[in-house]
Amino acid sequence: MDVVHFSIGSILSIALQALLLSSSYGSLEPYDLLYNNAVEAFYRNDYKDVVRHMEGALRSYAEVRQTKVRCRLRCQNQHPFDSASMDLQFFDVVLRRSYCQNECIEEKVGTQSMHKISEDVIQDFHRRIPYNYLQLAYQKLKQLDKAAAAAHTYFQANPESVEMDQNLEQYKALEGTNLDHFVDREARPHQRSFSAGVKLYDNANYEEAISLFEEALQEYYRADVECRALCQGPQRFEEQDHILYRYSLYQLVSDHFTQVLHCEHECVRDLSTRPGRLSPMENYLPLHYDYLQFAYYQLNMVEEALACAQSYLLFHEGDEFMTENVEYYREAIGHDLKPREKAEWYLRRHEQELELLMIGSDNMHVELTEGVTSYWNSLGCLIPSGTDGWMEYVPISEKKNFTLAPPQELREGGPLVYDSVQLIQNSQALNGTQRVLLDDVMSVEECAELKNLAHTITMAGDGYRGKMSPHTPNERFEGATVLKALQYGYEGRVPLKSARLFYDVSERARRIIESYFLLNSTLHFSYTHLVCRTAITGQQDHRNDLSHPIHADNCLLDPEANECWKEAPAYTYRDYSALLYLNGDFEGGEFIFTEMDAKTVTAQVKPKCGRMVGFSSGGENPHGVRAVTRGQRCAVALWFTLDPLFRELERLQADEVVQALDNQSSQSKWDTSLNINPKDEL
Repeated sequence: MDVVHFSIGSILSIALQALLLSSSYGSLEPYDLLYNNAVEAFYRNDYKDVVRHMEGALRSYAEVRQTKVRCRLRCQNQHPFDSASMDLQFFDVVLRRSYCQNECIEEKVGTQSMHKISEDVIQDFHRRIPYNYLQLAYQKLKQLDKAAAAAHTYFQANPESVEMDQNLEQYKALEGTNLDHFVDREARPHQRSFSAGVKLYDNANYEEAISLFEEALQEYYRADVECRALCQGPQRFEEQDHILYRYSLYQLVSDHFTQVLHCEHECVRDLSTRPGRLSPMENYLPLHYDYLQFAYYQLNMVEEALACAQSYLLFHEGDEFMTENVEYYREAIGHDLKPREKAEWYLRRHEQELELLMIGSDNMHVELTEGVTSYWNSLGCLIPSGTDGWMEYVPISEKKNFTLAPPQELREGGPLVYDSVQLIQNSQALNGTQRVLLDDVMSVEECAELKNLAHTITMAGDGYRGKMSPHTPNERFEGATVLKALQYGYEGRVPLKSARLFYDVSERARRIIESYFLLNSTLHFSYTHLVCRTAITGQQDHRNDLSHPIHADNCLLDPEANECWKEAPAYTYRDYSALLYLNGDFEGGEFIFTEMDAKTVTAQVKPKCGRMVGFSSGGENPHGVRAVTRGQRCAVALWFTLDPLFRELERLQADEVVQALDNQSSQSKWDTSLNINPKDEL
């Protein structure tokens, strides 16, 4: 038998390796490394590894977050600032709390330096990109229930994704999936309970609604604590370099804690903002108490109703309707009740924070006013419009009444401008608001001429950022602008008369919409597009998609929240829309209005030559186009704005071209290299 001799050095080396292995064994693998491994596996078509690494990345991401919350709260309780009145006591608490947090976090997840993640990866997780990879991997592995859940989770934060919307419709149509599989794996408990409570409330199921609203309140306050705990860490100083500038220690400490305060202050906005949205749900927290007061009243639980009504008035002092409710409840039970303690404490804490932020913002020379505006909007308090984001920190008691500019009055029924135009249906007949259906806006000859023009100048992908089929792979989309038509006419590639007709017809439509809706200011072109949709042969069997999914023109439709968010990438400046049809000799392609749920059809329009549907562009008019299953559907699509700052640049250039042509100026300049900026047809 061979004898193996160990030196003292080799024994120590083995012991050291064992120690290192044992210490790293319990550490958490960084989620950016797991995420990278999953992406690499995806491009190798190794879908089992995609699932293994990506699910691991999501678990690691959640565990790091929860560990930070638990450790920071524990150390905060163990080392409070309450008794730190002297300088040395304060710094003693800071150091002890820092040591406590580092020790606690590293005990659970390992060395913190391993978990320093790049901003790009963090943003991918915030945008739920991992779930896009997961749904594709689960689909390849034939695990449709998990694929449906991953797709649904991704779509909640990316509702503008047409491709994922189509995937979800396909999953719903497949055997082996049911509605229970379409769950949001990242749903925030307080928002989930609140949304479920609203649905029960709308169905008059007040008892169960109360249970969910109370649960939502508890979850909200718990989420608030967690959100604030996550602020207890390193802060960013966007415009300051603390290595270079010569501030005192106290100024540095003040800067840090001011940023922490601002982060905590933003938790109000964060908790009331749905995934993938920039704007919070207005009046979010007070609405819990509003729903509860009425639900309790319906069950004759008047004392509970009074306490909730009083809680609501903390946020909306002097609200007329709620004040009347309070008086009614008082009379019914014969005595008064205070608001709920939690609501009082919550609002009192935020008022104190605002006072501190006023001091901190002066010290730091930074503008935090935009955050304050969003904060008060989230709580439901009045913030005047027209401030350009500049608002001072003003306590509630010092706020004054502001006069807001009156909104555009909604009217309709004005003159149709042209004798031939016929009113077919108004808003009432179309079951909506600011809607109109007109016929004979164009003659049969004009329709034929523009359709011939479309066949010559429309180009696949034009107007859709180069995408050949931006809304469905089952149809071909082609488009052209007014300026492009005039350019082709000038070059002799199409009859100039036809290009001029396109220009004149769009102006005709603008004048009709402006007049019919009795607008008190000029309606400007925002975008004009001659567009054709052609059914692709061999791809029409068993279609369950739309030619153009349900959407609104100036906001992002959120059917589950029953909201339409006026934020990018929506064209928020658009005010009115119109579609002027050139033909009806095709199958399918009906224009439809729906409710905010994007499912309940309220009106349907069958295109034909010279027919035009016009409507306001907001969330009051969700609409879409049914699948074109045979033939080609052509129309002039028009969007308008009341804001002259957002006038269509190409239209202004087209105006100059037409004016030059009308003046028969042989010297008119024409830039054949004009770069037409395409936009999605919304």
